[in-house]
Amino acid sequence: MVEIPEIEELKELLKELGEEGLIKRLESFVRMNEGLESKRGEDFIKVSILGFAEGLLVVLKEKYEDPRVRELYEKIRAKRAELDEQFRKPRIPYLEEEP
Repeated sequence: MVEIPEIEELKELLKELGEEGLIKRLESFVRMNEGLESKRGEDFIKVSILGFAEGLLVVLKEKYEDPRVRELYEKIRAKRAELDEQFRKPRIPYLEEEP
C-alpha cells in the first residue's frame, strides 16, 4: 500500500469542506493505482496519485477561497514536481563547437 501523507491531509480537508463525493473518487483512484505498483514502482504511482490530487485542488481553489486549499495545493504540487524529476530523461548535451 502506497502511503502519501499529503493525500491523508487532502482527505481531511475534503471532509471539512463537505466534499464526500471527491473523497470517494480520490480513494478509488488511489486503489486503482496501487494495483499498478508492482509493474511501475512506488514512486511512479506516487507521482500519478499526487497529480490527480493536484488536479482536484485546482478545481477546489476556484470553488473555495480557503487558504488551506491553496497551501495544500502548493505542498502537493512541489512534492509531485520533486518526484517527477526522477522520471525525466536526462538531456543529451549537444556537441559544442570549439572556437
